[in-house]
Amino acid sequence: MTNNKAKPNRLIDEKSPYLLQHAYNPVDWHAWGEEAFQNAQAENKPIFLSIGYS
Repeated sequence: MTNNKAKPNRLIDEKSPYLLQHAYNPVDWHAWGEEAFQNAQAENKPIFLSIGYS
């Protein structure tokens, strides 16, 4: 369920159905990739990895 007033996060541009279902979370999620690692390093933040669930 999405909130029509919520602004989508960066996952809105992904192709994965799993990632797209989190596109309206109020979290600044990054898809797995170099951008995520570069941002974490630049901001001195750890990587929090979610591998999904069923």
